[in-house]
Amino acid sequence: MNRRQRKKRQMSVRSAVQASPAAPERVNISADALLVMRTSTKAVDSRESLFRPYEPLKGVLPANTSGKSLAMDADFDYSTITNLSALQKINDIFAQGYAFPGFSVLAEWAQIPEFRRPSETYAREVTRKWIKIQATGEEDKSQKIKALEAEFERLNVQEVLREAIEQDGFFGRSQIYLDLGTSLSGPEASELRTELALSPAKIAKGSLKRLKTIEPIWSYPNQYNANNPLDPTFYKPTSWFVMGQEIHSSRLLTIVSREMPDVLKPAYAFAGLSLSQMMKPYVENWLRTRQSVSDLIHSFTVWTLKTDMNAFLNKGGAAEFFTRLQLFNLGRDNHGVNAINKESEEFDNTSAPLGSLDKLQAQAQEQQCAPSGLPLVYLTGITPAGLNASSQGEIEVFQDTVSANQKIYSPTITCILKVAQLSLFGEIDPGITFTWNPLKVVTKVEEATIRKTNAETDQIHVDMGVLLPEEVRTRIAGEEDSPYAALDLNVELPEPMMAHAAPGPNEQGLDPEEEQPQAGVGTAQSGGERDSDISSLSLNGAQVSSLLEVIEQVASGSITLESGIAIITTSFPIAVEGARKMFAGAKPVNETRRDGTSSAH
Repeated sequence: MNRRQRKKRQMSVRSAVQASPAAPERVNISADALLVMRTSTKAVDSRESLFRPYEPLKGVLPANTSGKSLAMDADFDYSTITNLSALQKINDIFAQGYAFPGFSVLAEWAQIPEFRRPSETYAREVTRKWIKIQATGEEDKSQKIKALEAEFERLNVQEVLREAIEQDGFFGRSQIYLDLGTSLSGPEASELRTELALSPAKIAKGSLKRLKTIEPIWSYPNQYNANNPLDPTFYKPTSWFVMGQEIHSSRLLTIVSREMPDVLKPAYAFAGLSLSQMMKPYVENWLRTRQSVSDLIHSFTVWTLKTDMNAFLNKGGAAEFFTRLQLFNLGRDNHGVNAINKESEEFDNTSAPLGSLDKLQAQAQEQQCAPSGLPLVYLTGITPAGLNASSQGEIEVFQDTVSANQKIYSPTITCILKVAQLSLFGEIDPGITFTWNPLKVVTKVEEATIRKTNAETDQIHVDMGVLLPEEVRTRIAGEEDSPYAALDLNVELPEPMMAHAAPGPNEQGLDPEEEQPQAGVGTAQSGGERDSDISSLSLNGAQVSSLLEVIEQVASGSITLESGIAIITTSFPIAVEGARKMFAGAKPVNETRRDGTSSAH
């Protein structure tokens, strides 16, 4: 084969080989088409320092004064916390509630029900039963107590303290200003910078005008010690700036329920940890879960379009394809129509299960009770479901917690009580104090049970000679909220029948040695007549059985006649004369046992 032939053969082979198909164009999705389906967010890297002192609003401090220059607390800057492994990301610090968000942000959170309701509920429960002003000693101080109660009503102390505790939950701090009539401007304004001593020299009669709560956003600490932990003013401000006006701390009663560590106090403007900040992660989880459940219920069906994606996405068709999908979403209801190519497309849907969404949502909601300490029935008004389900145990635990926390606010009320005494009487009576009323409410049934138990105890003491009937009568007449408050204490009472006393004439006037008829046989009142009297009363079966049991105990000698009368008149709507009539002729009945001995029953 010569050269010409080889060349000709090579050309024929090349022509026989088919050209390889051209590669399809790459799918190109434009940014505009992507934004149609989803909008991305960019995280902001905050460089705020965890320890940097809080900078108040303009006007809170006097002119040319900066809060950052106080006590060199600005030395704790961002470089200090970069070495802490748990606090590497500043965004996470603020998101999890590890840094002070500022009073403006906390005020915005107060608009959200999940943040607001716990603080409102807690403040209301603390002050709901309020206090009782009381006195000690033998001197009658009832008039002073009435005057102080009227003064507390005039000053609206209960509402002022409730508002202060509520603000403490929102912001972590609240203050009550004692307005003694001092002018806020002019020469008298300098008096506000001096300490308010609890003495007649500082607080004259009639000087206490009003009480005013101040939100922490309007005040800022002025002076405090930051270099000597042994100093009594160490991280305790001795004066405050209130919109440029310096006020001594003794004139501003500061309430902080959850104190912060000393190193963090400047960063929090000497406020404590607010309840809103504690609840932030839990509230955000709840809000996200609630919205996710709502979104899933709204669109629990996912529609699937099976089509040739290359035909739509090649050559810049992505925007048109996404527009078609958006058009379907806009018209996706019972009145919408979806048109597809029956030869090359298929339309299908996939539904998400909704069976356990209620449990997941309920658990996210219940988690909010953890930081607030509120039972679910207080936080949401939802009672537990199920047979014999009750929240009484959780309510009692919460009431015990509130009662313990009331001691946090006792110094504030004590100070107001002393200032009110100086304003009313010109002196402080150390024997006048106050106590918090118990939160637990005693029901009518429980009250009746307590009175019955006390009556039985008193009867035992009277029978033993420990107490006299007059003493018992005086005590029950003087009890608070007693149904016997109108008893006439001047009435002469009959001599009590002592258990150890010699027997006297019986109800029929017979001597003790004379033979007396047995109970129910030949008595002044037969069993049928007694049963008739009992049936005439409006008693149920259990009450009738209890009444007959008492009569049998008197007849058997287990208890005395007077004890039986006391039990009957206390436990049943029966007068004393009616009770005596029922017990007429009752006497221990002797029975002969099988062994020949006799016994009384």
